[in-house]
Amino acid sequence: MPTSAYHRFAMLTLATRDEPGMSVSTLELVHGQKRYTVETLPEIMAQNTGSSVFFVMGADSWGDITTWREWEKVLLMTNHIVVTRPGYEIDFDHVSDEVRERIVDLRKNRELNISNDPPKIYITDAVKLDVSATGIREDVGEDNRLDRQEDVPQEVAKYIEKYELYR
Repeated sequence: MPTSAYHRFAMLTLATRDEPGMSVSTLELVHGQKRYTVETLPEIMAQNTGSSVFFVMGADSWGDITTWREWEKVLLMTNHIVVTRPGYEIDFDHVSDEVRERIVDLRKNRELNISNDPPKIYITDAVKLDVSATGIREDVGEDNRLDRQEDVPQEVAKYIEKYELYR
C-alpha cells in the first residue's frame, strides 16, 4: 500500500533537516491530487529562479524512467542526479541519444563541472549504501518494526514505527 504524500513529505523533511541548501517541496501536498513529475518540475524551477535545481533519483527509478509520463521532457528540463547502489548495474541503452549525450558519469571522473546549459544527468556512486525504499518497506513487515534502522536516519525510523507505515 503506498504511503500518503503527507508521510513521504514528513520523512523527507526529517531526513534532510540538517542539510544546508536542501529543501523539500510542498507543491504536491498543496495541489492535493495525483501529479506527475513533468507537471511539478516546472513549478519548482519557477519558484527557484537563480538557483540550480537538481532532481535526485535512485538507480531503480532510472531503470524505469521510460515508463514515466513525458519522461524525455523530464530528463531534458533540469539537472538530474542518479544515485547508484552497490551491486546494482546501471544501464543507458533504454534512453534516447539526446538524453544519453547529457549523461556525465561521475563514477569514472570525480571532477564535477556543473552546467545548466544544457542540463546534465549526473551518475554517481557517492552514496555507498545498498538501500532502497522497497527494501525498507519489506523490512518493516508484519511486526511494524524497522529491523535495519541504520538504513534510514533515526528520526525517520521512529516516524515509520510511530505511524505504523509499511505494514
